[in-house]
Amino acid sequence: MSESSLNGLRQEWLSKAGILTEALPFMRRYSGKTVAVKFGGHAMGDDDLFKSFAADMVLMKQVGMNPIVVHGGGPQIGKMLERLAIKSEFVDGLRVTDSATVEIVEMVLSGSINKSIVAAINEAGGRAIGISGKDGNLITARKLRRTKIDTDSNIEKVLDLGFVGEPESVDVSILKTFAEGGLIPVIAPIGFGEDGETYNINADTSAGAIASASDAARFLLLTDVAGVLDKNGNLIPELSVGDARKLIEDGTISGGMIPKIETCIDAVENGARAAVIFDGRVPHACLVELFTPHGVGTIIRG
Repeated sequence: MSESSLNGLRQEWLSKAGILTEALPFMRRYSGKTVAVKFGGHAMGDDDLFKSFAADMVLMKQVGMNPIVVHGGGPQIGKMLERLAIKSEFVDGLRVTDSATVEIVEMVLSGSINKSIVAAINEAGGRAIGISGKDGNLITARKLRRTKIDTDSNIEKVLDLGFVGEPESVDVSILKTFAEGGLIPVIAPIGFGEDGETYNINADTSAGAIASASDAARFLLLTDVAGVLDKNGNLIPELSVGDARKLIEDGTISGGMIPKIETCIDAVENGARAAVIFDGRVPHACLVELFTPHGVGTIIRG
């Protein structure tokens, strides 16, 4: 190797060492703290991003943090239902889930998706364990009830979404056991009802409930957008809960971003120190958010 090439490598090594030094205060800040991460969107379908996410979780655990991963899987569920010729429809963005559909939902979420994330984390040098919200009585759920005003009669009607649920309570004792054992839990958003029913729960909602119950230092919600944007399309780096609500009221936050922000608000108001919504398609976005002063998305605080 030539002297110039060696000097170039030395500069690269020094640069990386500098990055580690700059990250040290943030590593100390989060050491021993819980970070709940909702993993989903296009990052789950991109092999390189999938692997970088797994490596991020391993590094977070290695420096003393307790990451908890909650994942989605809507596109994969849709493909399996299509293969099995099971019709599926959506109401207000939620999949209507009958008894046949909920079996497929549980199979896909708790099976192939969950275990692929576990395998990726293990391959990256970590020790992950895959569970669903039904395991260890982690998530007790109740049937999600939605109403809609009938345009013809102007009468409010109750929508029956089938086995779609929402968290009623979260028992994080099993997650504490995993953390003490050096394990990274990977959780499929499936819950059980008081009569033993299986419920399909929105992954964002599940992750937010787990972040609240575990008093997470951070709730990281990975999406396919940069974060909350103002009316000119510019990223808003930080919001209070009150500010976030005002942006929903004035229409700055709209469409599918509303339930995500409401989930973040709910998490912050019920135990999580802060919630961050950011683009999971950015390589190592979790590390940039946690270990740099500027972060990558929009942080919401109480």
